[in-house]
Amino acid sequence: MRAVIQRVTSASVEVDGQVVGEIRHGLMVLLGVAKGDDESDVRYVVDKIRTLRMFSDEQGKMNRSLADVGGAVLLVSQFTLLGRTANGRRPSFDDAAPPEPAQRLYEQVATGLRESGTIVKTGIFASHMQVALINDGPVTFVLDSREGGVTRLKV
Repeated sequence: MRAVIQRVTSASVEVDGQVVGEIRHGLMVLLGVAKGDDESDVRYVVDKIRTLRMFSDEQGKMNRSLADVGGAVLLVSQFTLLGRTANGRRPSFDDAAPPEPAQRLYEQVATGLRESGTIVKTGIFASHMQVALINDGPVTFVLDSREGGVTRLKV
Protein backbone atom coordinates (compact mmCIF):
# COMPACT_ATOMS: atom_id res chain seq x y z
CA MET A 1 0.00 0.00 0.00
CA ARG A 2 1.10 3.47 -0.73
CA ALA A 3 -0.32 6.50 1.04
CA VAL A 4 0.20 10.22 0.82
CA ILE A 5 -0.52 11.62 4.28
CA GLN A 6 -1.03 15.35 4.71
CA ARG A 7 -1.59 17.25 7.94
CA VAL A 8 -4.59 19.49 7.34
CA THR A 9 -6.66 22.16 9.02
CA SER A 10 -9.56 21.07 6.79
CA ALA A 11 -10.26 18.71 3.91
CA SER A 12 -13.27 17.63 1.91
CA VAL A 13 -14.21 15.40 -0.99
CA GLU A 14 -17.08 15.89 -3.43
CA VAL A 15 -18.76 13.47 -5.82
CA ASP A 16 -21.20 14.87 -8.40
CA GLY A 17 -21.21 18.25 -6.65
CA GLN A 18 -22.11 16.80 -3.23
CA VAL A 19 -19.75 16.78 -0.27
CA VAL A 20 -19.45 13.11 0.77
CA GLY A 21 -16.67 13.49 3.34
CA GLU A 22 -15.30 16.42 5.30
CA ILE A 23 -12.98 16.90 8.28
CA ARG A 24 -11.38 19.72 10.15
CA HIS A 25 -8.11 19.19 12.09
CA GLY A 26 -6.46 15.91 11.12
CA LEU A 27 -5.00 14.00 8.19
CA MET A 28 -5.89 13.78 4.53
CA VAL A 29 -4.88 10.28 3.38
CA LEU A 30 -4.75 9.30 -0.29
CA LEU A 31 -4.47 5.50 -0.39
CA GLY A 32 -3.39 3.24 -3.24
CA VAL A 33 -3.61 -0.54 -2.94
CA ALA A 34 -1.00 -2.60 -4.77
CA LYS A 35 -1.22 -6.11 -6.19
CA GLY A 36 -0.25 -8.54 -3.45
CA ASP A 37 -1.25 -6.28 -0.56
CA ASP A 38 -3.04 -8.03 2.28
CA GLU A 39 -4.16 -7.61 5.89
CA SER A 40 -0.57 -7.13 7.09
CA ASP A 41 -0.37 -4.02 4.89
CA VAL A 42 -3.68 -2.83 6.36
CA ARG A 43 -2.36 -3.21 9.93
CA TYR A 44 0.88 -1.42 9.07
CA VAL A 45 -0.86 1.52 7.39
CA VAL A 46 -3.50 1.88 10.13
CA ASP A 47 -0.81 1.88 12.83
CA LYS A 48 1.35 4.42 10.98
CA ILE A 49 -1.55 6.77 10.26
CA ARG A 50 -2.54 6.78 13.93
CA THR A 51 0.92 6.96 15.49
CA LEU A 52 3.22 8.86 13.10
CA ARG A 53 4.21 12.02 14.95
CA MET A 54 3.11 14.73 12.50
CA PHE A 55 1.62 17.28 14.89
CA SER A 56 3.50 19.92 16.85
CA ASP A 57 3.93 20.00 20.62
CA GLU A 58 4.24 23.15 22.75
CA GLN A 59 7.82 23.66 21.52
CA GLY A 60 6.81 23.43 17.86
CA LYS A 61 8.41 20.00 17.35
CA MET A 62 6.53 17.22 15.57
CA ASN A 63 6.07 15.04 18.66
CA ARG A 64 2.35 14.33 18.61
CA SER A 65 0.43 11.75 16.64
CA LEU A 66 -3.11 11.79 15.29
CA ALA A 67 -4.12 9.70 18.29
CA ASP A 68 -2.50 12.23 20.66
CA VAL A 69 -4.34 15.22 19.21
CA GLY A 70 -7.69 13.52 18.55
CA GLY A 71 -7.68 14.41 14.87
CA ALA A 72 -9.84 12.93 12.14
CA VAL A 73 -8.93 11.24 8.85
CA LEU A 74 -10.32 11.87 5.39
CA LEU A 75 -9.48 8.65 3.51
CA VAL A 76 -9.66 8.72 -0.29
CA SER A 77 -8.79 5.84 -2.61
CA GLN A 78 -6.27 6.74 -5.30
CA PHE A 79 -4.97 3.96 -7.51
CA THR A 80 -2.83 6.44 -9.45
CA LEU A 81 -0.36 6.39 -6.53
CA LEU A 82 0.74 3.02 -7.96
CA GLY A 83 1.31 4.44 -11.43
CA ARG A 84 4.75 4.00 -12.94
CA THR A 85 5.95 6.88 -15.09
CA ALA A 86 9.51 5.87 -15.98
CA ASN A 87 8.75 4.55 -19.48
CA GLY A 88 6.90 6.40 -22.17
CA ARG A 89 4.32 9.13 -21.70
CA ARG A 90 1.35 7.11 -20.46
CA PRO A 91 1.56 5.90 -16.83
CA SER A 92 1.37 2.16 -16.26
CA PHE A 93 -0.97 0.95 -13.55
CA ASP A 94 0.14 -2.69 -13.66
CA ASP A 95 1.16 -2.54 -9.98
CA ALA A 96 -2.29 -1.43 -8.78
CA ALA A 97 -4.59 -4.07 -7.31
CA PRO A 98 -7.76 -4.93 -9.23
CA PRO A 99 -10.87 -3.06 -8.03
CA GLU A 100 -12.45 -5.78 -5.86
CA PRO A 101 -9.47 -6.57 -3.59
CA ALA A 102 -8.46 -2.90 -3.59
CA GLN A 103 -11.88 -1.83 -2.32
CA ARG A 104 -11.91 -4.57 0.32
CA LEU A 105 -8.50 -3.52 1.69
CA TYR A 106 -9.35 0.19 1.45
CA GLU A 107 -12.47 -0.45 3.53
CA GLN A 108 -10.42 -2.49 6.02
CA VAL A 109 -8.12 0.52 6.52
CA ALA A 110 -11.16 2.72 7.24
CA THR A 111 -12.57 0.10 9.62
CA GLY A 112 -9.24 -0.38 11.39
CA LEU A 113 -8.91 3.35 11.99
CA ARG A 114 -12.48 3.58 13.27
CA GLU A 115 -12.01 0.58 15.57
CA SER A 116 -8.99 2.30 17.10
CA GLY A 117 -11.07 5.36 17.95
CA THR A 118 -10.37 7.63 14.97
CA ILE A 119 -13.12 9.60 13.26
CA VAL A 120 -12.92 8.62 9.59
CA LYS A 121 -14.66 10.17 6.61
CA THR A 122 -14.22 8.76 3.12
CA GLY A 123 -14.68 9.40 -0.53
CA ILE A 124 -16.60 6.95 -2.71
CA PHE A 125 -14.41 4.16 -4.05
CA ALA A 126 -13.87 4.25 -7.85
CA SER A 127 -15.76 7.53 -8.24
CA HIS A 128 -14.55 10.70 -9.90
CA MET A 129 -13.87 12.95 -6.91
CA GLN A 130 -12.84 16.52 -6.28
CA VAL A 131 -10.64 16.85 -3.20
CA ALA A 132 -10.00 20.14 -1.42
CA LEU A 133 -7.67 20.63 1.50
CA ILE A 134 -5.66 23.14 3.44
CA ASN A 135 -2.29 21.52 4.12
CA ASP A 136 -1.04 22.64 7.54
CA GLY A 137 2.69 23.37 7.46
CA PRO A 138 2.80 22.12 4.75
CA VAL A 139 3.41 18.67 6.21
CA THR A 140 3.23 15.74 3.79
CA PHE A 141 4.67 12.22 4.00
CA VAL A 142 4.64 9.28 1.60
CA LEU A 143 4.13 5.92 3.27
CA ASP A 144 4.79 2.60 1.54
CA SER A 145 4.02 -0.59 3.46
CA ARG A 146 6.55 -2.53 1.37
CA GLU A 147 9.32 -0.22 2.50
CA GLY A 148 8.12 -0.41 6.08
CA GLY A 149 9.06 -3.98 6.82
CA VAL A 150 5.74 -5.72 6.20
CA THR A 151 6.53 -9.43 6.19
CA ARG A 152 4.82 -11.53 3.56
CA LEU A 153 4.43 -15.27 3.76
CA LYS A 154 5.93 -17.15 0.83
CA VAL A 155 3.49 -19.73 -0.49
